[in-house]
Amino acid sequence: MSVQERKQRERADRERLIVATARELAEQQGWDAVTTRRLAERIEYSQPVLYSHFRGKREIIGAVALQGATEMAVALREATAGADGPRARVAALARGYLDFAERNPAVYDALFQLDGGLAYAREDTPAPLKDAFAALLECLGEVAGDGVHPGVFTEVFWASLHGIATLTRAGRLPPEDTGQRVELLVDRLAVL
Repeated sequence: MSVQERKQRERADRERLIVATARELAEQQGWDAVTTRRLAERIEYSQPVLYSHFRGKREIIGAVALQGATEMAVALREATAGADGPRARVAALARGYLDFAERNPAVYDALFQLDGGLAYAREDTPAPLKDAFAALLECLGEVAGDGVHPGVFTEVFWASLHGIATLTRAGRLPPEDTGQRVELLVDRLAVL
C-alpha cells in the first residue's frame, strides 16, 4: 500500500468516526449537543482536523442524513420483501417507515427536519436520498390508482407517514393508536 493510499484510508476512517460520533451524540443528547468542540474531544482530534473534513455542523448533519437515507432504503425494502400482495406491502412499508423513524430519531431529524445543506427533489439530489424515495415509490407506485401520478401519490403518502412519525414523537398523537392510523392510511389512500 502506498503512502497516498494509506493517507486516503486514514482520512476516510476519520470521516466515518466523525459521522458515527456525531450520530451517537445526537441520538443520546439531541443535535444541540453536537458541536465541533465536543466532537473533537470525543474523537480525540483537534477542531482543525474536523474542519478539514467538514466545514461545520451543517455538513456533518448532511453526512448523517446521507448515511441514514441509505439505511432507510434498506429498511423499507426489507420491510416489504416478504409481504404478499399490494395491501400487505403498503402496510409493511408504512410500519417499516414509522419503525425506522422511531428507532433513529436523530437520523430522522437529520434527514427531514434539519438543514444538512442537501438538495431534495431536484436534479442534484444526492443518490442516497433518491434511493430512499425510490424505495417508497417501488411499493406505492403500484397502488396510486388510475390517472394519479405515482410520484405525487408517493409524496402524499410519505407526507402522511412523516406527519404520523413527527406528531407521535412530539407527544401530539398517542402512540398506541399508530396501528389504526396505518390501517386507515393504507385503506383510504391506496387503491388496492
